[in-house]
Amino acid sequence: MASKLCCLLTISLFLVLPYFTSPSLADVSPAPSEAVTPGTICKSTPDPSYCKSVLPNETTTVYNYGRFSVRKSLSQSRKTVNLIDNYLNKYRSSLSITAIRALEDCRFLAGLNMDFLLSSFKTVNSTSQILSPAQADDIQTLLSAIITNQQTCVDGIVSTASAWSIKNGISVPLTNDTKLYSVSLALFTKGWVPKIRRKKRKAAAWETNSKQLGFQHGRFLMSDRTRSIYETVSRRKLLQTTNDSSDEVLVSDIVTVSLDGSGNYSSINDAVNAAPNNTNGVNGYFLIYIMAGVYQEYVSIPKNKKYLMMIGDGINQTIITGNRSVVDGWTTFNSATFAVVSPNFVAVNITFQNTAGAIKHQAVAVRNGADLSAFYSCSFEGYQDTLYTHSLRQFYRECDIYGTVDFIFGNAAVVFQNCNLYARLPMKGQFNAITAQGRTDPNQNTGTSIHECTIKAADDLASSNMTFKTYLGRPWKEYSRTVYMQSYMDSLIDPTGWSIWDGTFALSTLYYGEYQNTGPGSNTSSRVTWPGYHVITNATDAANFTVSTFLLGDDWLPDSGVPYDGSLL
Repeated sequence: MASKLCCLLTISLFLVLPYFTSPSLADVSPAPSEAVTPGTICKSTPDPSYCKSVLPNETTTVYNYGRFSVRKSLSQSRKTVNLIDNYLNKYRSSLSITAIRALEDCRFLAGLNMDFLLSSFKTVNSTSQILSPAQADDIQTLLSAIITNQQTCVDGIVSTASAWSIKNGISVPLTNDTKLYSVSLALFTKGWVPKIRRKKRKAAAWETNSKQLGFQHGRFLMSDRTRSIYETVSRRKLLQTTNDSSDEVLVSDIVTVSLDGSGNYSSINDAVNAAPNNTNGVNGYFLIYIMAGVYQEYVSIPKNKKYLMMIGDGINQTIITGNRSVVDGWTTFNSATFAVVSPNFVAVNITFQNTAGAIKHQAVAVRNGADLSAFYSCSFEGYQDTLYTHSLRQFYRECDIYGTVDFIFGNAAVVFQNCNLYARLPMKGQFNAITAQGRTDPNQNTGTSIHECTIKAADDLASSNMTFKTYLGRPWKEYSRTVYMQSYMDSLIDPTGWSIWDGTFALSTLYYGEYQNTGPGSNTSSRVTWPGYHVITNATDAANFTVSTFLLGDDWLPDSGVPYDGSLL
C-alpha cells in the first residue's frame, strides 16, 4: 500500500459528536440560511485559516460560499489535469517507469475528479436548501471520492523516491488542491446535508439469506443463441425467473466469454469493449457470462461502461489472475489484476487473484472505485493489499477474501456481509492486519463495515508451526473508520484487537468499533484503550453502519438482484 503519509490536513478544531461517528466539523453554527463572514463559516471546515484565504471577503450564506468553493475546485481540477499532462510531456524521457506510472495514475484520477466536480456543481448551483438524504449522499460521496483520488495521487508520487522533482513540482500544488476540496466538502455538508442524512427510505423487501439471485430476463428479443445461453445460465441457478415483477433484474443483452472459442469472445476485455457506453440502466444490465477457465489478463472497466454485470461459473471455476506488484515496478493503484470504475457494476461467482506472493509486498487482486457496485459469491486471493476498496459506495456479499497485510484497504463506504475473511501465512517478521481504512477528512462519508462475517485463519496459517499476530485493522489515515458487527472471530485475533500504524498517529481521531461479535477472538476485555476505539453497546449506534443506513442500500441494491440484510440481526 502507499507510503506512511500522515494526513495532509491539520485538524485543530472538532466537535465531540455521538461516538458512532468520527469527528466532523460541519455541524458548527450558524444555520445554513444565515449570512455570515468567511471567518465564521470557516469554523465549519478542517482548516479555517486556509478556508478564509480562498473564500471571497464578503458576508453571505453557506450556499453561496459552497457554490464558490465547488466552482473553484472544478477550475482547479482542470488545471491539475493540464499540469500533469505538461509534466508527462516534458519529462517522460527522463523519468523512471515507476514515476511515469504514478503520474499516469494521477492523470486518470484527475479526470475522474473533473467529472465528479461537474456533477456536484450542477447540484449545488440548482438549490439553496437541504437536500433529500439520497441526493445529499450522492454528492457527499462524490466530494469524498475527490479527496480520496487526490490523496491516492499524492501517495503514489511520494512513494516514487527517485522523482524528487515530481514531488516538488506536483505534490505541493496537489496538497493545496486537497485543502480546497476539503473546504468544498465541509461547506456542502454544512449547507446541503440533512442532520439525519441517512435514512431508510423504503422497506427492505429484498432482505434475504438466499444463495440464489432473483434475476428475470428483461424485455428484449433474444436470438436462438442468446436464448440458449440464457437457459444454460438459468439451469446453473445464476439467473432465475420469478413470478414477482418487483423482483425482476433486467438484462438488456448477454454475451459469453470462453477460452475455447465457443463463446462470443475469448477474452474478458473484448467483451467489456463490446458493451454499450453510458447506458442509464432503464433496459437493464449488459451481462457478460464468463465460462469456466483461468483468464490470464488484466481487466480494467472504464467509467463509461455503466450497468455492467459479470457472472462466472463459480469460485475456483472462473478465475481472473495476474501478478503485478510494487516490487516489480507497479504502483499499488495499478498493480490490480481487475479494476473497475463504472457505476452500478455487479460481479457474481468469480475468483480474482494476484499471485505475486507475499515476497512482492503490495499486489492488488481487485481495485474497486465503482459507485453502487456489488460483488456476490466471489473470491479475492492475494497477500498484501488484496482488495482495494478505493472509493465511493460498495457492497460485498458471501465473498471470500484472503490476505496478510492490510488485505482489505481503501476509502470507500463499504459493507461486507456474510463474507469469510481468511488471514494467510505472512512473511517472517510480518503480522496480519485485516483492514487498513484510509479516511483522511472528518466530513467524508466513508468507512468499512464488516457485518455478519466470519474471520478465520486460512489453511496455510492454521497449519503453520510459526506464530504470527493477526489484528482486525490499523489506521492507514488520520480518520480511519472500521466497525465489526455481529461477526464470528476465531482465536487467531490478537487479544488487543487492533494495531498501531506509526506511534500515536490517528489514535484519537480514528473510529474503530465492535458490536455483538462472537467467537474466541471477540473478547474485548484486553482490547486497545485508544480514544478512538469503542465497544458499541447501543443498537441504534450500530445501525448507522448497516446496509440500509450506511449505504442507503434499499435505494439501489434491489436492482442488482444481490441479496442483503438491510438491518442488524
